[in-house]
Amino acid sequence: MAPKHRDDLADVSFYELPLRQSSRSHHEDIFSDLSASIPSLQRLSAGARAATRAEQKMSLLTGCQLYPKAIAWSIVISSTIIMEGYDTALLVSFYTFPEFKQKYGSPDPSQPAVVGQILGLFMNGFLADRFGYRRTILTALASLCFFILLPFFAVNVQMFLAGQVLCGIPWGIFQTLATTYAAEVMPVALRAYILSSVNMCWLIGQLCAVGVVRSQAGNESEWAYRLPLALQWALAVPIIIGVYFAPESPGWLIRKERHEEARKTLLRLTQAHEDGCNVDEIVAMMAHTNETEKYLGSANITYLDCFRGINLRRTEIACMIWFTQQASFSSSGTYAAYFYEQAGLSVQNSLTLAIGMYGIAIVGGFLSWFWMRRAGRRRIYLIGLAASMAILGLAGGIAFLPATDAQSWTLGGLITLLTFIYDLSIGPICYVLVAEIPSTRLRVKTVILARIVYNIASIITNVLTPRMLNPTAWNWKGKSCFFFLGFSAVCFIWCYLRLPETFGLSYLEIDMLFEKKAKTSKFRELQRRLANSGYFSVPNEVENQPAIW
Repeated sequence: MAPKHRDDLADVSFYELPLRQSSRSHHEDIFSDLSASIPSLQRLSAGARAATRAEQKMSLLTGCQLYPKAIAWSIVISSTIIMEGYDTALLVSFYTFPEFKQKYGSPDPSQPAVVGQILGLFMNGFLADRFGYRRTILTALASLCFFILLPFFAVNVQMFLAGQVLCGIPWGIFQTLATTYAAEVMPVALRAYILSSVNMCWLIGQLCAVGVVRSQAGNESEWAYRLPLALQWALAVPIIIGVYFAPESPGWLIRKERHEEARKTLLRLTQAHEDGCNVDEIVAMMAHTNETEKYLGSANITYLDCFRGINLRRTEIACMIWFTQQASFSSSGTYAAYFYEQAGLSVQNSLTLAIGMYGIAIVGGFLSWFWMRRAGRRRIYLIGLAASMAILGLAGGIAFLPATDAQSWTLGGLITLLTFIYDLSIGPICYVLVAEIPSTRLRVKTVILARIVYNIASIITNVLTPRMLNPTAWNWKGKSCFFFLGFSAVCFIWCYLRLPETFGLSYLEIDMLFEKKAKTSKFRELQRRLANSGYFSVPNEVENQPAIW
């Protein structure tokens, strides 16, 4: 077994690489340094170097031409998030239904679901690593179709809440596998766009839920809430069919030492094109990164390893990234209809404004794709958080004005603007960062731990937010924005000090930067220095090899 710590690379300082370039040939780059210390990498270095350089040079258009099937399959897997977005928004929207309250009282149906999600997340860490992404998602989908029966036929609140706990288990599995699957099948040029689209899937699901609930406004029968629950089956069946035919993640196959299967999977994920795509080199790059990470301290794949050595810092960052989502009042979208109603709008107007809010949020998600082409992840995250804080402060101040229709609509408009800013910045970029920060071997478990932190934070906000808004409880209404303003300020300071920039970096580069304990401010600078050092140089005999299909 490879040693977990190494000292023989300690003399290779990334800060000095540009200065040493003149005295070193283009073969003597980081790949060569690693190969000298890890003999098993020698046969992989040339191909890995070539694939890494090809990814770094790949344009967005070329990436779309080479990876159309990978994009399509990632969308299929991510569509499971549409189901969860639909379900979670649906549960909270039931707050506005008198028929639901008459049947079950006034429980918070989202809390048991979050408990189930945490259980599902823990289970996912073992299931996905053991059985693969595809089989785990298929099992979760089949289970969800069965668990939906419980809340649909619930005769009392206990049965309804028990159904939400069970439904939460497959939802927890969906929350992370859609992200990690996309992270492992996408090249650098496409990674941010596909990962950020996971946030778009949440919005589409939530928009569908609010639209269905709005269509039932005025329906005084029990079908006002049973019909939206039944529509979950209509979403599940086509997704099950799509996932059944989806290829397994090549990254998971590499970690299982099934390289030939990974190669065949990559052939299913890529498309022949004049620019060429050498799948053998891509396999070599993935295997090289996998072997390097085993050597650097990730030989085992356990939850405990996420807290050891350099992985502790990566786990901290991933957890705080998702924690910051809750701090920025992302629950304003989930509780939009209820917030608008408590701000003074009618049930119909509240649901209509919520539908408009989700539509605007989707527009923000599309616009974020243009922004992330030019700005780094860290910058977008900080700007989005700062803008959210400004809106929260303004909304909280307006809440002190006398209650009028104008004040209610102004508060509703500011919450809609807050959601737009969130889905232009923090929302989509979160999924990019949380997938790029962990090591490839521990990505599934690190993302799971981060999502558990998010769900624990959501339990807190789901307990506090209704009480802050409810006129029979704290009755803060718009003043609740000040609570999230203080919450966001703490997270902004953390992000400024601890959140590194991963824009344009390969997974191996990120591994090495964390291994060298690079400061947050040095990640972007070191990427430029690595490029200048000959890091992407390729021997002629490798560069001239034909594409392999």
